[in-house]
Amino acid sequence: MVDTINSLASRVHELLVANLTNPAASAADVAKGLHDVIARATALGPDAAWLVGAGHSGLAAVAFLHRQIDRALSHLDAAVTAGFNDCVALHASALRPLHEDPRFRAIYERIRITMADLDELTWIHQEMHHMSRDAARASTENIGRLDMGISRLPQAFIPTRVPNTPGVRIARIDLAATQTALQRAIMKAKISRAGGNASISAVSYNRNDSRARQDAWRADDLDSQRRQAATARAFVERPGVSTLVVPCPPLGSLVCPG
Repeated sequence: MVDTINSLASRVHELLVANLTNPAASAADVAKGLHDVIARATALGPDAAWLVGAGHSGLAAVAFLHRQIDRALSHLDAAVTAGFNDCVALHASALRPLHEDPRFRAIYERIRITMADLDELTWIHQEMHHMSRDAARASTENIGRLDMGISRLPQAFIPTRVPNTPGVRIARIDLAATQTALQRAIMKAKISRAGGNASISAVSYNRNDSRARQDAWRADDLDSQRRQAATARAFVERPGVSTLVVPCPPLGSLVCPG
């Protein structure tokens, strides 16, 4: 099979989903897969450089999760060289202890962005936060439900604007992977609940059909509210926002939601 940018982007998405779904069990396989993506993307030339960045940023995340700071910084440095520029992600609370590390600061100061792209990066991280919050609420709402309905977790569309810097595409894959992982987790829980309710219904003479209908109506109403909220928070580009490539805002000046 011939490698393409789209096929490798899909592979990165798949690996990130695996890491989000079960990071402890999949770390070695994810790391191996990301190294393979880097090698294949490098062979495709400059147009695929951002995928090299995606591979290294993914490896940095895996290394940081396992407290391998030197390795994480090495991969982050390589990711920035290849085009990674998600300066919002580098303000996540888990990374703030690194802000005083001169190696981290030197890497951060090399990042370049446009204000238009920074707007989208900020929106991407806000959307990840919204999705995680909705998933947590949906899980709580499922407790004790007697109906057998199954619904997907609504999500906002990923922006389709042409970014000014290729690194924005890395953040879009991160968002897509987060959406997929959360969708799968919610669907797995709902299918398990629905199956359990169906089994109980099949053998029980004391089914509470009225309660089940009420639970289904309530769930439909909440799903509708979430769909409307997801639609309302779609990304909208600001008119006249700068597309000039400049250094990122100073370290410590941004907020990463969640």
